[in-house]
Amino acid sequence: MKDMDADGYITEDGRKIGGVVMEMRNITLRFGGVVAIKDISFDIREGEIRAIIGPNGAGKSSMLNVISGFYNPQEGEVYYKGERRPPMKPYQVAQQGIARTFQNIALFEGMTVLDNVMTGRIRQMNAGLLSQAIWKGKAEREEVRNREAVEKIIDFLEIQHIRKTPVGRLPYGLKKRVELARALAAEPSILLLDEPMAGMNVEEKEDMSRFILDVNDEFGTTIALIEHDMGVVMDLSDRVVVMDYGKKIGDGTPDEVRNNQDVIDAYLGVAHD
Repeated sequence: MKDMDADGYITEDGRKIGGVVMEMRNITLRFGGVVAIKDISFDIREGEIRAIIGPNGAGKSSMLNVISGFYNPQEGEVYYKGERRPPMKPYQVAQQGIARTFQNIALFEGMTVLDNVMTGRIRQMNAGLLSQAIWKGKAEREEVRNREAVEKIIDFLEIQHIRKTPVGRLPYGLKKRVELARALAAEPSILLLDEPMAGMNVEEKEDMSRFILDVNDEFGTTIALIEHDMGVVMDLSDRVVVMDYGKKIGDGTPDEVRNNQDVIDAYLGVAHD
């Protein structure tokens, strides 16, 4: 990575990363007497893949929940596109262009793949109830436009062959891909991925890694992800923030993080080649 400034930086492979799109300033989150996040600050830059790592119980998912509006911190501030974000509910955060997947798959098992992905287009549906009921005019045009967008995502993620299959019949790895498709259907400016590789075999991880890189490269989507597979993290990420017991203990490029003694002691155990 070349020198970073307010306008961004150039990655080792020549990609241009833009300025700060989201900033977490001195975030503290408590649940009663338990401090899940303690005074953590970091930023996410436009176009980058930003990883959040750490041992179990480090506060990673809590941080993702703060970003997505599921939790509002007791202290600290969230800035989005240069403006302080007031306390928000998840649907309000989604309206700002932030979409996510979940650690535990959250799909509609009785619905087809196509219909599950279509639910990600809710933010783009504006027709009134009457128009939707008679399926004329604006509602019909919206339906056609949204289905075209969803079909492109289905093709992009190579799940055409299961588009009419109920999600409940799919193997785990394909369910994860469908959940990614639903998040992409929202056309997010920031995509949050909570352990996208969890429970996958080697081949499934390779496929998911390829799709994440393609989403970032072809759509220009900024991605923040939580992941335990250090090989995946080091291969995918532009920058990594490391948490331990709710505190930040490292922040930098993959090379900087894996050679950080505090990170090695708390999480990696040994320098990671």
